[in-house]
Amino acid sequence: MTYFGFLLRFLVIPIVLLLGLHLWDRKQGRTLPPALRRPRPWLVVPVHMLVALIYTTPWDNYLVATRVWWYKPELVMGLTIGWVPIEEYTFFVLQPLLGGLLLLFLARRIPVPAESPERYRSLRWWTTGLLGLLWVGSVVLLLSGWGPGTYLSIQLAWALPPIMLQTLFGADILWRHRRLVLTNIAITTLYLAVTDGLAIDGGTWTINPELSLHILLGGILPLEEFTFFLVTNVLITFGSTLMLAEESYERMPGALRRVLFPAGQGAEGV
Repeated sequence: MTYFGFLLRFLVIPIVLLLGLHLWDRKQGRTLPPALRRPRPWLVVPVHMLVALIYTTPWDNYLVATRVWWYKPELVMGLTIGWVPIEEYTFFVLQPLLGGLLLLFLARRIPVPAESPERYRSLRWWTTGLLGLLWVGSVVLLLSGWGPGTYLSIQLAWALPPIMLQTLFGADILWRHRRLVLTNIAITTLYLAVTDGLAIDGGTWTINPELSLHILLGGILPLEEFTFFLVTNVLITFGSTLMLAEESYERMPGALRRVLFPAGQGAEGV
């Protein structure tokens, strides 16, 4: 299976289906709940696509350049930017598109609890603190030079800082919307992990066994690959939910608030 064949089968087709469901919801008059309908919610998906492309590009280039993983040359087009094939950059933008569309679909169906996040305010501090300890541990593991821990430690050292920013800003908000958050993370992580296992089994790309723990889920999928999809879908889901949530408005800096939430702008029909 070529890399573009993988993208078409497992990302483009589900994205098209979700877009169709989005149009169907609009036709039926189904909209986001008021608690997740701040102005300009249509910004959520493209913002995360852009951020994913910018933040992931140098990190993934480093992984390929240092042979943490590699791709099969005959299964890609041959066009590369840096060390990474163009198909990989395409994946960078398709994953947040898939996760964002699914979250919007689910948000129109999962009820929002009638509770204030203020009762969970302490979550912002202890959740971020625990993640900080995990980040320090991952950096220590990376600096230790232990080969099998390389891929996992690089992943955590890269992914945890933005996740900590998200929890520090609004772990209490995320907990209020926990049904939506956990459902979206579970579906996207399990789906992409399974499809990734199919690609690895078919030789589309390979994880360096010397730089990973070689713990294979289902006998195929490296633990690090599952971790990658978990942390990236956490980033997408946390960020999207916080952008949509009404409680985020008061916590944002004034300039950013005026850009995202201009006075008099609504979100009807979203």
